[in-house]
Amino acid sequence: MTLQPDELARYARHIVLREVGGAGQRRLKQATVAVIGAGGIGSPVLQYLAAAGVGRLILIDDDHVDASNLQRQTIFTESDIGSSKVIAAAAAIARLNPHVETLAHAARIDATNAAALIAGANVVIDGCDNFATRLTVADTALAARIPLVSAAVGQFEGQLAVYRGWEPDKPCYRCLVGDSPDRDGGTCAEDGVLGPVTGILGSMAALEGIRSIVPFGEDPTKKLLLIDLLSWRFRSMRVPKDPACPAC
Repeated sequence: MTLQPDELARYARHIVLREVGGAGQRRLKQATVAVIGAGGIGSPVLQYLAAAGVGRLILIDDDHVDASNLQRQTIFTESDIGSSKVIAAAAAIARLNPHVETLAHAARIDATNAAALIAGANVVIDGCDNFATRLTVADTALAARIPLVSAAVGQFEGQLAVYRGWEPDKPCYRCLVGDSPDRDGGTCAEDGVLGPVTGILGSMAALEGIRSIVPFGEDPTKKLLLIDLLSWRFRSMRVPKDPACPAC
C-alpha cells in the first residue's frame, strides 16, 4: 500500500518521527480500528484516528445526538441534534479526512452481535458507558485475539488500560475486574462529567490505538493508568495476569 502525494503532505509530521516513518504510516493506512461508543471518549478517539490516517474505522453506537452531548462530544455540532451518532460521526470524519473509510453500525453491541461487529479489526477501543457492555466487548476481543484499549471517565476522573490477555504474561480485562461482577455505576447524566476529562482520556485512548498498530516506546500492557484531575494526579498501578482468571 502506497501513500499518495497529498497523504505524504498530510502526514508529514508523523513520517519524520523515527518511531513511525513512512512504513508506520502505511501500517496505519492498512489498519482497521473498531470504536465502541461515539460519545465523550469516542469523539476524540475518532477525530484523532481519522486525522492520523487510520484507513478504516468501524463505528458502533445505537444512540442519537442530544443537546447535552455537545458540552463534551466534540465531533458533533448543533445541526446534528436528533441524528444517529454514528451517521453524524461518519460525516464528520469524511470532512476531516477523505482518505479514511468508515463503517457505521447504529446498533447496541451485545453477546449476539459483538463478534461480527468487530470482525476484521486490528484494535478495539472501548469507550462505552456501561459495565455489562464492557465485559462483552472485552470477552469478544479476547476470543478474537484483538488488542483492547479500554477507557472510562467519571466527573473529574478517568482510567485507561490496554489488554492482550491471550499472551502468556499479559492480563485480560477480567484479570482486573473479576468474573462477571455486578456493578451499578453512575452515568454522566446522573453524576456529571467535566468535558475536557473525556477529551484527555479519549486522546490517550487514540494514542494507545495507534501504538497498538505502530509499536513505539514502552508497552503499556500490565498497567492501569488512573487520572484524578481534581488533585492533578496521574498514577499507574500494576495489573498482573490472574492465574485463576476464567477468561484468559
